[in-house]
Amino acid sequence: MNVETKFLVETALLTHGLKSIDNETLLELWPWEHRCIAWVDKGEVIIGDIEEFIGFRARAKELIRIDRDIFIESCNKGISGALTASGTMMAAKEKGIRIAVTAGMGGTGDIVGEELCADLPAIATMNVTLIATSPKDVIDIEGTIKWLLEHNVSIWGKDTDTIDGFMLTTKSIKLTGKYSGQPLGEKTLLLNPIPNEIRLKDLTIIEKAKNAGKEAEERGEYYHPAANAMIDRLSFGKSSELQLKSLIENSIWANELTI
Repeated sequence: MNVETKFLVETALLTHGLKSIDNETLLELWPWEHRCIAWVDKGEVIIGDIEEFIGFRARAKELIRIDRDIFIESCNKGISGALTASGTMMAAKEKGIRIAVTAGMGGTGDIVGEELCADLPAIATMNVTLIATSPKDVIDIEGTIKWLLEHNVSIWGKDTDTIDGFMLTTKSIKLTGKYSGQPLGEKTLLLNPIPNEIRLKDLTIIEKAKNAGKEAEERGEYYHPAANAMIDRLSFGKSSELQLKSLIENSIWANELTI
């Protein structure tokens, strides 16, 4: 049965970030049979189901991460890659879809090339709502929320008007408010935090993850997969489980908003 695609799910996390999640587990846990997962294959935006994505995921080592800044160039040059949150927003815009889904999103910080992650200007300028969990723990969460609010982005939390970390609990930061049916569209970010009681507890993990990310940068590799792999190792796989569950929960919320 063909089901209209009403939201798109990013693939950077699914492709490169879930160190402890194998294909069989992903197939078992993924809730959707219809096509809602987006990636770029040889320059073409593909919207596929989970089984089609698994075939793409098998090529992870040869795939780049495609964000808003290189989306058009990648398509024009026939490149293949997984889409970040902002890359997924570009694909959604191209396909006339109004909601993109991620888990941990980018922001402001000291990651090379992501001092201002492309996720932020994408949210501030594109008529696509992003549903995320939180800015990632390895970036400046408070600075990220501040930047968005200063650029007139409305940030609504699911059952909360604050955010206090992604996989760990840190400082509580005020959002625009609690989501209660406000119109979606331009300059809109929805956050769906992981419950505090199931988050990681060891705050030292993040510093070690940042160091792993920086070492990857020095080798000319991507920061986020290296940082994610370190968090996964130090949490004995729990971080991958948390991120996948959160991505699924965010996609369920997207589905509810588009019924």
